Amino acid sequence: MTESTQHGQAQHGRPWVPWLVTALVVLMSGGVMYLAHRGTSQAEALAEQSRQSAVEAATRARDAEAARLQLEQKLAALEAERAQLATEKERLSTEKEQLSQTVQEQEAELAKLKATYDDLQDKMKAEIAEGAIRLSQVEGRIQVDLVDKVLFDSGDASISARGQEVLTRLGSVLAKVEDKSIQVSGHTDDSPPSQKLQSTFPSNWELSVARAVNVVRFLQDTGGVPARRLVAAGYGQMRPVSTNATPLGRARNRRIEVLLMPDLPSKRTPAAAVQRAVAGGTATKAQAKPARGAK
Repeated sequence: MTESTQHGQAQHGRPWVPWLVTALVVLMSGGVMYLAHRGTSQAEALAEQSRQSAVEAATRARDAEAARLQLEQKLAALEAERAQLATEKERLSTEKEQLSQTVQEQEAELAKLKATYDDLQDKMKAEIAEGAIRLSQVEGRIQVDLVDKVLFDSGDASISARGQEVLTRLGSVLAKVEDKSIQVSGHTDDSPPSQKLQSTFPSNWELSVARAVNVVRFLQDTGGVPARRLVAAGYGQMRPVSTNATPLGRARNRRIEVLLMPDLPSKRTPAAAVQRAVAGGTATKAQAKPARGAK
């Protein structure tokens, strides 16, 4: 038997070999493809994992930056609040010192005011007791109301002997007052001056002003009260304190008011015999001249 015959018989005797080779080739190809696919999947998975890690890292970085900025803003707000509180504390401290000083000044002022009031009350106790003088104190002011008959004769603008004695006592107290303006105002009832007086006092304006001016001049010249603290004013019958329908009310309305008020330095003027006369016009020396007669 020849070699070719033997080879052909051998192949014919093993027909499964080609199939086996084919199967092996297919299996190997599938394995290679599987391994290649698996490798690709793992690479993609690793890439995705890396991408997610990068995204998470970037998110954490943004969150950290946002938190840092928020903390910086809170810190800045706290610093601004601290500065504001420090400023407020300083302001309150200054106000406290000013308030304390104001309270001390007010207490000192009240003490001086009370001393003046007590002094007036002592000097005028006889007239106060008989109702000829009314003494009052309110809101840092002292007011002395003197009925006209204490200072003047009826219908007269010149100061009577009794009036001079009363004003001398009043002036001894007022001369010691250093920080008050002293307004002397004249007031009348609603009866016009008599025909006899109208040539000197055409109306109650002139009469009230003349009386106030004469009191101011007496307090300055005899009482020693500084002229720069004195003010003369006349209101006529325009500010009654009682009714004019009864004799008692009319008597109360005919009065001289002496008002002690807190002094305003910016309003001061140079010393003069009469600082100001208010009566719808300025009082003249002629209006201040004595005039006798009944009103």
